[in-house]
Amino acid sequence: MGMDHHHGHHRKKPGPPDEEALKRLKGYEAREREADIGNARWKEEVAKAQETGLPAADSIEDRSISTFARTELPHFAGINTFMGFPYVEDVREVSNYDVAVLGAPLDAGTTYRSGTRFGPQAIRRISGLYSTYNYEFGVDLRESLKVCDLGDVFTIPANIEKNFDQISRAVDHVAGSGVFPIVLGGDHSIGCPDIRGLTPHIEGNIGIIHLDRHVDIQEKDMDERMHTTPWFHATNIPNAPAKNLVQCGIGGWQVPRSGVEVARERQTTVMTIGDVEAMGIDRAAELALEVAWDGAEAVYLSFDIDSVDAGFVPGTAWPEPGGYLPREVLRFMHLVAKEGCAAWRSWRSHRPTTPRIPRRSSPPAPSPTCWRRSSPRCISEMGRCEHGDKKGSARHGEELLRI
Repeated sequence: MGMDHHHGHHRKKPGPPDEEALKRLKGYEAREREADIGNARWKEEVAKAQETGLPAADSIEDRSISTFARTELPHFAGINTFMGFPYVEDVREVSNYDVAVLGAPLDAGTTYRSGTRFGPQAIRRISGLYSTYNYEFGVDLRESLKVCDLGDVFTIPANIEKNFDQISRAVDHVAGSGVFPIVLGGDHSIGCPDIRGLTPHIEGNIGIIHLDRHVDIQEKDMDERMHTTPWFHATNIPNAPAKNLVQCGIGGWQVPRSGVEVARERQTTVMTIGDVEAMGIDRAAELALEVAWDGAEAVYLSFDIDSVDAGFVPGTAWPEPGGYLPREVLRFMHLVAKEGCAAWRSWRSHRPTTPRIPRRSSPPAPSPTCWRRSSPRCISEMGRCEHGDKKGSARHGEELLRI
């Protein structure tokens, strides 16, 4: 006997479902889109695993399984590369790929809680939990892009300037090969050498969208270039002007006034977390894109984990309450990335002893877009486009050596 009947009430049955409304659901669209993705590269991966990892024991019924783990399964096994993508030992072969992930394990620029040198390892380790397919985006990175992991830049803990040179050289090599770089930090000081490695390959200005709780634009911190200083030096580069720097999520009690003074002098665009909340994520991202792309040929996205509320990232070097919710920052980065970026950088600022290691969000399907916004979909299957063989202008070479 039902509850309603027991109390003498009769609930009105709902009418038939609104079929058109159901078809407008993103879940419906994603469900249907999966059929069009294909699985050719997954089949290639399984076949290679059978060859290099030996066929499974006779008792194993699923013959896609190999004796030695060589595919993304099982998620708890295998060598830790970013999301299980192939490790490329010979970096001269990077031009065979569309996207290259590289780590910058540096915490020499950290002024409070260190440990970010272990960031790339931690990101790779947790990324093994996930597959290359995202239901909501209807994208399988394995099938749509050729992605590799180049390992880590050789960093030198005792000399931050030599580290900057190493990181710039690494990014320069990837970008100069016509490949999209994703850099895993490392503390936020690496933002400047990242830009320094990119700019020679951009024929025009590069914009910067910077998600953070701190402005990070003072000239020095404790008499050195540190994680609080990348954008001062990056925007000294001739084709990375401050007018195209957008800083989103700034606020709280850890913003040095010396950095605010520089932001005012250089007229950077600063959005507080209150601004973002008031206008909404979609409008905030739209406004950030308008500023970053104004007269620019490419945009660099920098994501600092401390932009997320400290309750979700308690191990960050400078925890600040009141930041983005994880869902909000994922949406923000997706809206920025879908327009096409020149590079993607994640600052991992967690101590390795933190019990809960919140992962850096996986990139929401970097679109196969050219760095130049005027040619939004000119990259071919091998990651080349009408601009692919151009190394970009070297006219800023001497200036870059001084920055």
